[in-house]
Amino acid sequence: MYPGVHAATAPDRPAVIMSGSGRTLTYRELDDRSLRLADVLRRRGLRRGDVVALFSDNCPEVSEVYWAALRSGLYVCAVNSHLGAEEAAYIIDDSGARALISSAALAEVAAALPERLPRVELLLAHGGAVPGHGDYERALAAASAERPAHQPAGADLLYSSGTTGRPKGIKPALPDREVDEPDEGGLSSLLQQAFGFGPGMVYLSPAPAYHSAPLRYCGSVQAVGGTVVMMERFDPAEALRAVERYRVTHSQWVPTMFVRMLKLDPEVRARHDLSSMRVAVHAAAPCPVDVKRAMIDWWGPVLWEYYAATEGIGMTLIDSARWLDKPGSVGTGLLGELRICDDDGAELPAGEVGTVYFARDELTFEYLGDPEKTRSARHPEHPGWATVGDLGYLDEDGYLFLTDRKAFMIISGGVNIYPQEVENALALHPEVADVAVWGGPPSARGYAVKAGGRPAPGAEPGPELAERILRHVRDRLAHYKTPRSVDFVDALPRTPTGKLVKGELKKRYAS
Repeated sequence: MYPGVHAATAPDRPAVIMSGSGRTLTYRELDDRSLRLADVLRRRGLRRGDVVALFSDNCPEVSEVYWAALRSGLYVCAVNSHLGAEEAAYIIDDSGARALISSAALAEVAAALPERLPRVELLLAHGGAVPGHGDYERALAAASAERPAHQPAGADLLYSSGTTGRPKGIKPALPDREVDEPDEGGLSSLLQQAFGFGPGMVYLSPAPAYHSAPLRYCGSVQAVGGTVVMMERFDPAEALRAVERYRVTHSQWVPTMFVRMLKLDPEVRARHDLSSMRVAVHAAAPCPVDVKRAMIDWWGPVLWEYYAATEGIGMTLIDSARWLDKPGSVGTGLLGELRICDDDGAELPAGEVGTVYFARDELTFEYLGDPEKTRSARHPEHPGWATVGDLGYLDEDGYLFLTDRKAFMIISGGVNIYPQEVENALALHPEVADVAVWGGPPSARGYAVKAGGRPAPGAEPGPELAERILRHVRDRLAHYKTPRSVDFVDALPRTPTGKLVKGELKKRYAS
């Protein structure tokens, strides 16, 4: 389904509410405005398979652009709103976008884009004027709201977060259906089955809307007629307030958000009524066991964890009860069958760490303009198996445990060390606000384990704090996994969804 269905049956139901301002977009408005934008794009000559880029902050217009593309057979390319002009222009140009919709909230960067994008034919800005862009509201007012007879379904064309290198476009095949036809086997039907998505739900989206999970989940909520409560930006106390104020039933988080909420003053944590929450989904990065256990103790058995990727190669799922029996697991295969393979592609037995593959009948994505990367994501002998380079193992019951990204693994003294394990051990350390572990400069024994930390408020950086941190690790893990040293920093390079940009860390410390 899509918003037009719900505009006919529940036109005044909110499709989007901004949690801070309360600004609301109803289903009638979402249907009308996305229909008008689709007409604007069609009149400018965009046809099935073309790309419209979106450079925006969190706001209702994100849903308008998303659904204009999805009801026109177009790809929507949502661009990281934290990028500079050169970085954003690279993605927009690389995607082949013919149209760009920008937000005036990002005017400083957006104004520098037109001269860098000679191939973009249509530029519009919402929320105010942006040099080089036309007026979004004026364009919609002049467009037709008549529904065309043919509305082919579109898709998203998103870029990897670039944690290990330059972002790559992930281009799926377009669906062979109309936008109002059932999405059999697609994300919306999967979420209805797994989490009970439906018309009565209220979904809190605290993360940046350009990212794959928030963008797709918000779209899926609107496909089934629910209400999206979108935070302008994440704040731990404001997130709890939003759950209570809007009686949120479903939500999605990343582990760094859990950590920040758990470190709130106990009085603040206890202040809000969270009893409406039925499902709290989390993903994007492995969740430290201590953090997950503390969240279940606080919120109850409403946590569901999944493991997936923007590439759509597969998905695992685990609920709170099963996780308590298998702490640290990300579950069993929900979409695709799990396979663990060595570097040569041979399957490994239970308990052995290797590359995580999902086995599917077929894979329908490619890395845009990079056939070699597309090929490397496939298994050497089974073209229906794919990986994004994560390492992990299956236990005897088929539950997946992730260890780390292959690119992040440290080999020291001939032993494999997984930085994520060390980071997890420090996640709730009261004197650490943020921490990262990576392989330092090479030596005769391999790569030394290096740690960088941002001290918590009130903690004094220096040798004494470093020793307390290292002792904390030694008390919990084998001594060879303990970092040789700790550097204190003002900030660690993370994406807005909490992923460490370890490629940047390695470059920073290469010397």
